[in-house]
Amino acid sequence: MFYKDETIAVLIDGTSLYAASRGLGFDIDYKMLRQEFVRRGKLRRICFYTTISESDEYSSMRPLADWLSYNGYQVECKMVKEYTDSLGHRKIKRQVVVDLAVGAMELASSVDHLVIFAGDGDLCPAIKSVQRSGVRVSVVSTIRTQPAIVSDELRRQADNFIDLDELKSVIARPAREPSANVVQKPAMEPAE
Repeated sequence: MFYKDETIAVLIDGTSLYAASRGLGFDIDYKMLRQEFVRRGKLRRICFYTTISESDEYSSMRPLADWLSYNGYQVECKMVKEYTDSLGHRKIKRQVVVDLAVGAMELASSVDHLVIFAGDGDLCPAIKSVQRSGVRVSVVSTIRTQPAIVSDELRRQADNFIDLDELKSVIARPAREPSANVVQKPAMEPAE
């Protein structure tokens, strides 16, 4: 699946990865995720694509984006698009799939293997193009949630599909222990 002498680029759709890890019941340790792909080959680049709302004074994504930038990730932040649909309902578009596809095509000439953390089937044309240039593509997402995060079309197009659940042991943030200052309520005794 991975060869030590191959060059690797990792492209992450932050929203898709968040949904997949939450659906599987764990949080991602991004330092461990990066180390895992350094271990698997020659990591050329690791990119994180996300959206940030302009209207929010504080976004929980900003501290993560800053931390990732300082810790070896190339972070691509896109402003959330707000629009009104034909029925007059306000909608929010949070997709980064086009940016991720462009990133994949730009990196194709300088890597042997692309690892894409995403689930959107709209990535298939970009993946086909990258594969025609001789680059292997692994897609990381999950089919173990209800509904599955990854589209069947994307999973089939990839040279290799890795279920995120299989990486849990090496990229999950350790579960936090309950604080010693929190007093636990005793369980009620059953009435006799």
